[in-house]
Amino acid sequence: MKFGIVGCGMIAAFHVNAIRQIEGAELLGVADVNIDFANSFAEKHNTRAYANYQALLDDPAVDVVCICTPSGFHAENAKMALKHNKHVVVEKPMALLPEDADELVELCKSSDRLLTVISQIRFAPDIQKVKKLIEENAFGKIVQVNLSMMYCRTPEYYSGSAWKGTWKLDGGEMMNQGIHGIDIMRYLVGSVKKVHGLSKTLHHNIEAEDTAAAVLEFENGALGTINSTVAAFPGYERRLTICGTLGSVVIIEDNIEQLNLKDYTYKRDPNGKTKDVSNPSDIDVTGHVIQLTNLINAVNGTDKLLIDANENRETLQLIWGINNR
Repeated sequence: MKFGIVGCGMIAAFHVNAIRQIEGAELLGVADVNIDFANSFAEKHNTRAYANYQALLDDPAVDVVCICTPSGFHAENAKMALKHNKHVVVEKPMALLPEDADELVELCKSSDRLLTVISQIRFAPDIQKVKKLIEENAFGKIVQVNLSMMYCRTPEYYSGSAWKGTWKLDGGEMMNQGIHGIDIMRYLVGSVKKVHGLSKTLHHNIEAEDTAAAVLEFENGALGTINSTVAAFPGYERRLTICGTLGSVVIIEDNIEQLNLKDYTYKRDPNGKTKDVSNPSDIDVTGHVIQLTNLINAVNGTDKLLIDANENRETLQLIWGINNR
């Protein structure tokens, strides 16, 4: 399976690393709107730089396109790839507008091409363990869910980029920083029936929101809350608490911090490795490897695609509901 990457920013390097760890996957080259940037990235990673994105799409040898451009370009880049009969791996979010997300869902339905949206945290061992426990009804009836994402981004993080913090290209702190936590919460607990949210720009000199809060009602009857910001000094790890009538769990980032069942109690070693939550590049590539492998297997007909366009659409719908957009 031969890959091309569009967008040569920070996250593109993780895709290069992931592709090169997968047997039967090959990176053919990269493209970027800035050809000098593409050439520099290609030289660093020992690959080819296409003249532009269209040249990458016109290469019949490319089977899969990894979209690593700024968020506001994801939908259009994905549409172009699908219309050129390429399979698609797109970084979150798949789209910033509902109509673009709907079009991508329909394009996938009407073609034989597959699209997966990077949601790599779903594949973490502890997340899979909690998912299995919920499916086995180990927690009983889930009654309360709390997602806390108290992140810190400096003013320089936004001033150093023309697209970060804008509605058109970034989408806000929930769409950029908070989407993984929201996706994991929905993946574990299920679909959300009702949402009442507030969002504001309280600290940063940006167009989009930097702080949000919401109250949720899940389809299974559970109630929940989301508290999310990128203006909390010094920044803390993401915390998801799921409480049921027979047990509860606290998940910090993608690790079980504490698990309490009727006949079992677990608490994580406090000396374990922690994540630098103020550093956007502190990402483990393992999830990308698993998700790209799943796409390859799905294309080859040996596995089911686990995260498709419609799955990501539901996560986006929740964020739009909180932002009242």
